[in-house]
Amino acid sequence: MSNLSTSAKPVQLEPDPQRWKALVFIAIAQLMVVLDATVVNIALPHAQHDLHISDANRQWVITAYSLAFGGLLLFGGRVSDLWGRKRAFIVGLVGFALASALGGAAVNEGMLLGARALQGVFGALLAPAALSLLAVTFTEAKERAAAFGIFGAIAGAGGAVGLILGGVLTQYANWRWALFVNILFAIVAAAGAVLFIHEREDGRNRDRLDIPGVLLATTGLVALVYGFTKASTPGDGWGAPITIGMFVASAVLLAAFVLVESKVKAPLLPLRVIANRNRGGVYLSLGLAIIGMFGLFLFLTYYLQQVHGYTPTKTGLAFLPMIGGMIVGSTQIGARLMTRVPARLLMGPGFLVAAVGMLILTQLKVDSSYAAVLLPGFLLLGLGMGTAFMPAMSLATYKVQPRDAGVASAMINTSQQIGGSIGTALLSTIAVNATTSFAKTHGVGTPALLAQAQVHGYVAAIWVAVGILVVAAGLTFSLVNAGRDAVAPPTGGAGEEVGEASIPVIAH
Repeated sequence: MSNLSTSAKPVQLEPDPQRWKALVFIAIAQLMVVLDATVVNIALPHAQHDLHISDANRQWVITAYSLAFGGLLLFGGRVSDLWGRKRAFIVGLVGFALASALGGAAVNEGMLLGARALQGVFGALLAPAALSLLAVTFTEAKERAAAFGIFGAIAGAGGAVGLILGGVLTQYANWRWALFVNILFAIVAAAGAVLFIHEREDGRNRDRLDIPGVLLATTGLVALVYGFTKASTPGDGWGAPITIGMFVASAVLLAAFVLVESKVKAPLLPLRVIANRNRGGVYLSLGLAIIGMFGLFLFLTYYLQQVHGYTPTKTGLAFLPMIGGMIVGSTQIGARLMTRVPARLLMGPGFLVAAVGMLILTQLKVDSSYAAVLLPGFLLLGLGMGTAFMPAMSLATYKVQPRDAGVASAMINTSQQIGGSIGTALLSTIAVNATTSFAKTHGVGTPALLAQAQVHGYVAAIWVAVGILVVAAGLTFSLVNAGRDAVAPPTGGAGEEVGEASIPVIAH
């Protein structure tokens, strides 16, 4: 018995004296990955013109990245557990920088698409390594809450930051700098990682790699993301054979993946990671919330530029209140209350506040004032999502064993990536159908009527996003029952997953 208690003590290590410096560079890497999902969007029209990319193929500049990133996240998380998170983090940074340099220097369509796919590959290694490093670096509850507050703010606001940065770089420099800028981020983060990030050797998972699991998970997730991409493509749509085929293939492959994972000795995704109701609830509810949020970025970018005539830079700056709200919600509300109230009382109300912000945005009209509609909507949306993101990021690795920290971190990234893909396809389809219906009824003979039809479509999609956020809040209240110990670091106890269900975790 004494041996067991002595072996358990090393898990509660002395805090790493360099932990706050390490957080800075982990945060820089996370920002780079998150903003890359949107920074290219605003630069895309200019890249399309320079490289003579057809309208039919331009979506692949976005899709090549999301397919590789979403499909390989679980594999990347497992590799970081196997190699060590620091090593995976640095390799991911170097690879991402090289891929970005290749994309920025692209001389034709194929070179740019290949570079974007490579970015996705290395991003899938980098993102789970960053979150799992954070999970094992901060072990004291209040510090852990503060660290996850900062990380959550970046994870939530990074997409909007990407819109601002993409607008500024495209308007005042060149679209290529939307890719080249990653090199600077990566160099700074990699140098900081070498100097300040430290990792325990005993937290690795040295089991053999589950090759069947890798193949099934990767192909299943790629088929799912590709299916949603084809669903939102005008030439295909939801009823197209390729779309239906991708969804069927994804369902079969992912079902086979779950079956394999329940049988193999060293699974890619141990089912204990998602079987925990708190982690499972977070993966599901956050994925749903992202569906609404990423669709909103797309619609409001078009609304501001096409209906109100904003420049790319002005469009990006219009999202600043949302970023401010996210930072306040994550660092000042979520981080301060995480150790005092159960996580569901931050996540659930956070999603509901975001739903109210989205509800305000359903009042959009062609001549809507930014100050009267967009500003309050952005503020509430940012505040709510920031408050919810912070505990969600912490719960992603709640009571997980250190050897599973990488794959548990990959799951939260996977839920966000799949949520973003679904959101863009689902809400785009709703918006297009509503716009078409309006046009048939009212006609679009004038620019004014065309603008009304577009705004009608955006509002129809935003109403769906409101409902999705309410459902996300309901799932949070139903599934997440962790108490104030939700900021607990990964534990090294071998029987942790077996014993935790019998321990009451609701705070009294």
